Amino acid sequence: MEKLENVRRKTDAKDRFLYGMPRLGTSIVLGIEGWALLTLYTAGYGLDPFRTGFALAMGYLTIAASQFLLGWLSDAKYTKLGRRKPYILIFAPLLGISTIFLLLPRLALPNLDNKNTLFFWLLGWDVLFRASYACTTPYQAWMAELFTVDERPKVSQVQNTFNYVGNGLMSLFSLLILTRYLDILESDINSAIPIWISLPVIIFGIFTIVLFYIIAIFLPTEPKHEIKSNMGESLISILRNKNFMLIIFMVGISGLGWSMITSTMLLYTEEALNLGDADYLIVAIFLLVFIFIFLYIWRVSIQKNGKKRTLLYLFLIATAYLPITLLGLIPMPSYLIFGIIYIIGIAAVLGGWFLFPYIVYADVAEDDEKTSGELKAGIYAGFPSIILNIFQAFGVFLVGSILSIPVYYSPTASIEAYSIGLVLWGPVASIFLLIAYIYTKKFVTLDFEWEEEYSKS
Repeated sequence: MEKLENVRRKTDAKDRFLYGMPRLGTSIVLGIEGWALLTLYTAGYGLDPFRTGFALAMGYLTIAASQFLLGWLSDAKYTKLGRRKPYILIFAPLLGISTIFLLLPRLALPNLDNKNTLFFWLLGWDVLFRASYACTTPYQAWMAELFTVDERPKVSQVQNTFNYVGNGLMSLFSLLILTRYLDILESDINSAIPIWISLPVIIFGIFTIVLFYIIAIFLPTEPKHEIKSNMGESLISILRNKNFMLIIFMVGISGLGWSMITSTMLLYTEEALNLGDADYLIVAIFLLVFIFIFLYIWRVSIQKNGKKRTLLYLFLIATAYLPITLLGLIPMPSYLIFGIIYIIGIAAVLGGWFLFPYIVYADVAEDDEKTSGELKAGIYAGFPSIILNIFQAFGVFLVGSILSIPVYYSPTASIEAYSIGLVLWGPVASIFLLIAYIYTKKFVTLDFEWEEEYSKS
């Protein structure tokens, strides 16, 4: 059987665009689920926070297991549709449907006053949502089989562009539409669902399905490559891949810092900088625009300087920049200009980081193929979810602990006093990213000798 690089079909900008499209739908639905679901079920539907939190926690455990399992299973058998398309075709509809019923229980539940029923509804649909979201693992594994190593930074740039367009739409929906629906639920929990809330949710669900089906129909099936190892042998082989395990822990360590940034960056502008609705919208626009700009800048740096050197630059810049949050302690007549400067720096570091996971796991899978003769892209894309969700859980817990520091401060009379943790998270995140820099520089390999073959061809 020919090597994979000899049978890959030549891809172009259209293929990269098509491949990236599903990230638009997944970023919308996952963003709403992660950002708004807790508020919707507690403040809107009246479910107590403990049971709501328990249901959402079960969702996180589900995705940790299901991403690994779908990646593992999709490696196991090559069908007429290839290894990856069958799982996309099966699970994408479940993802879209679970989104709709998760956000709109009134479509099927006549009485939301029954909190036991509401709890099991949330638990069941959120577990299904997270399990079906794991279709993104065979989807992401497909990248290693469709695109060569020199194309992957461009592919990741396209994916992240769609991610942030989706995040922008999700933010507008949550801020402008979902908050209005919460006001209605507070007065009558069993009121009819307004068309202006049900229609966008249904569109988001269907849109997610359609985008996955488009790539399943129009992108080529990956070339057939033989995998003789059984599932247990594949798992053992990646556990023995020292560099891969070192990369996972690098992503986990730095993820403590990145999760603090993503979960706190807009809260900081709203409460510590006291930006109003119009100011908040301006800052959000700057965030989206400059993330697109820096996605391109960092992608060019990867192609010019290599992945490891670029990532080390990124860690150093983020480490030096994040203590800027301390400037929120200084009284200012208006914090808008500072807020814009702050958010541009955040966009610079996030725009760089979000390129890497998509690229690195595909590259490591191909590096393993050079020695084993088997491209186990699915398990390489899925296995990190187990360890990374542990780091993510700790990062969220740490953020909550920092923001709960019982020392309060207000720089001006117009700003309500807030926990001092709201300005301390930046230096704390810097510490984790500095550790990640030292760790990466000493232990991790991201650029491989065989990549030179592609640059010469």
